[in-house]
Amino acid sequence: MARKLFVAATGKDCGKTTLCLSLLHCAAKKYPRIGFIKPVGPKLTHFQGLQVDKDAALMAGVFGLGEQLALMSPVTVGPQTSRELLDGVCHRADLTERIVDACRQLEQQCDFLVIEGAGHAGVGSVLGCSNAEVARLLGAPVLLMAEAAIGRAIDALQLNLYAFERHQVPVAALLLNKFIPEKRQETLGYLRKAFAAAPHALLGAFNYSPILANPTLDRISRILATPLRGDTSQRQRIAHHVQLGAASAQRVADLLQDSTLLLVNSSRDELMVMLASLYHLPEYRGRIAGLVIPGQAAVSPITQKILDDSGIPYLRTTLSNSEAFARITRDVAKITADDQEKIAFIRQLADDELDFATIDALL
Repeated sequence: MARKLFVAATGKDCGKTTLCLSLLHCAAKKYPRIGFIKPVGPKLTHFQGLQVDKDAALMAGVFGLGEQLALMSPVTVGPQTSRELLDGVCHRADLTERIVDACRQLEQQCDFLVIEGAGHAGVGSVLGCSNAEVARLLGAPVLLMAEAAIGRAIDALQLNLYAFERHQVPVAALLLNKFIPEKRQETLGYLRKAFAAAPHALLGAFNYSPILANPTLDRISRILATPLRGDTSQRQRIAHHVQLGAASAQRVADLLQDSTLLLVNSSRDELMVMLASLYHLPEYRGRIAGLVIPGQAAVSPITQKILDDSGIPYLRTTLSNSEAFARITRDVAKITADDQEKIAFIRQLADDELDFATIDALL
């Protein structure tokens, strides 16, 4: 039977996917057969001919788990799923049976199994498949994650612990993630004081990383639903800064930071020409990740030729500057199997910073 661990969180965007990647990376060095399951999958994609949760597709792609894919996402949740269940079209018992059966098969095939929850402890309650209920069904100890803060983390952890305690699910450890580096030790110290009487281990994971938080050009292409043009080999380049090119051309050049994505309205010919020219210079190539060119007005033919000849990566959209900026900046970049730079970075983080031996010993 596999050693198994249920990775839960106090809410979305705490870093569960990054942690699951890290756990599987470390486990693969010790255990011959690793596995992953996302019992309830709310974010769907098509992968190898199946509709599965995006995280299941990611783990299958990164770790070569394609043969397990049919078991890795047993319950997928669409827009009508809650209504269908409440209307009696589908039944909770059928959903839980699928989850339990898939997990049992994976336990027979694996030595180490990571089970990833969705959102906070109560997510999936309408299906009878909340994180707490699923962890109890599968008999898996829980690693409960929260973003590294003090008051906010304590409140969120306590609220989620009540749900797991209500379902009599053992929580093996509390794990803090996304530390502000200079506050890491202080934050851990106060949280250990807050949970000194609790039976759970309290561990620290990773510091906040812009590399993981910021989008690639490929991600931005999908956000804006428009193809990347220019040098498409740069599609996995990460945009660490997003700036509106609203100032004078010289001022925009002066404000460039490392790997900046610039939004330049389609009427700003002089600015697009200047940036295309700067892209040829090595000292600026690192600062300019690419352009987003919003606006209804057509780009002039000569400017279009200069852009295309320069090779600068760019995306053309008829959205307004403000709408394009809002879509990009409010997006939380999810990792995909194509994000090789991010995945390599996560593997390195796991090797350097994740205390896998302690987590493994808790199971």
